[in-house]
Amino acid sequence: MIALLNGTAWTAALLEIVHYFSMFILVGSMLIVDLRVLGLVARRQDLTLLAARLFTWMWISLLFNFLSGFFMFAGSATAYYHNDIFYDKVAVVLLAIVVSIIVQQKVRSWTQLPAIPAWAKLIAIISIGLWIGAIIFGVEVPALTGVG
Repeated sequence: MIALLNGTAWTAALLEIVHYFSMFILVGSMLIVDLRVLGLVARRQDLTLLAARLFTWMWISLLFNFLSGFFMFAGSATAYYHNDIFYDKVAVVLLAIVVSIIVQQKVRSWTQLPAIPAWAKLIAIISIGLWIGAIIFGVEVPALTGVG
């Protein structure tokens, strides 16, 4: 199955399209929540409701991103094995997911306070930085190593 998915140009391209598109939805949905926590967008929207809607998209797109990434990885696993930039990318993505889970778990309690605390805003800034880092590493893996 993996050989079939990575074996032809059009299926490999389709995998990459799914991978990148799902990453855009994932990062975009998390970015909107983070920017809302910072008070920079959607100020009239209830943060809890906005986050609940967007976290659904985040988790669905993460699933598609993981599956497409796994199939792309499995097709060239030996090439990725000695690729330090790939490991850095995976580490940044995992950290971004952990921070996103923290935001998801805390957003309701933040909205019950008179104002969103400064440490919550710091977490949102860290989340944005990690997701931007994930995108940069994702682009750099094939650019710098030729793998992917």
